[in-house]
Amino acid sequence: MTTIDRARFATGLTYEGYKDQMTRNRDRVEANEARVEIDADDLETFRTLNGPIHVLALAEDWCGDVIANLPVLGVLAREAGTLDVRIFLRDQNKDLIQRYLNQGKYESIPVFAFFDDSFNELGVFIERPATVHAEHPEFGAYGAPADALAEDVRAALTAEVMRRREGDVAWANREVVRALREIVERSPAAA
Repeated sequence: MTTIDRARFATGLTYEGYKDQMTRNRDRVEANEARVEIDADDLETFRTLNGPIHVLALAEDWCGDVIANLPVLGVLAREAGTLDVRIFLRDQNKDLIQRYLNQGKYESIPVFAFFDDSFNELGVFIERPATVHAEHPEFGAYGAPADALAEDVRAALTAEVMRRREGDVAWANREVVRALREIVERSPAAA
């Protein structure tokens, strides 16, 4: 299995560098970024971490979950000042996505892998928060790939995710922050 160390991490793109290389959907990423509001309590949790947290993100500019969730991480990193984010393109880093397969077999993105300053893994966020699945068990188990669902169930899941994103962006962004906060609060880096 691929080892993540300081040297490999440093080869990733910064958030701004990732946006600069995008060939599609940059306008959607930046529109989503402009709508991100981080709750003061959540922001304080990230600001008071013991040392920097390195976040390796796997992404592609065609993915709806990347377009929705990567801007939340980007704004959180900028405002907290304790998250060092590097982004790797999934399709050019097959060794990394193999390390973070959803259910051990699906190349779901985005992946946000959190590391302490010694590059010990603290936790991983894959694709989207479990909240939609918790409220809609008909969508199958959380983490189940959409392409494994029946066509009508997949269409309903896609419609629900889009409704949530467009209908209540603030809610969706809070759910992403909540999931990321749970990762760092379980780590030794939490004060």
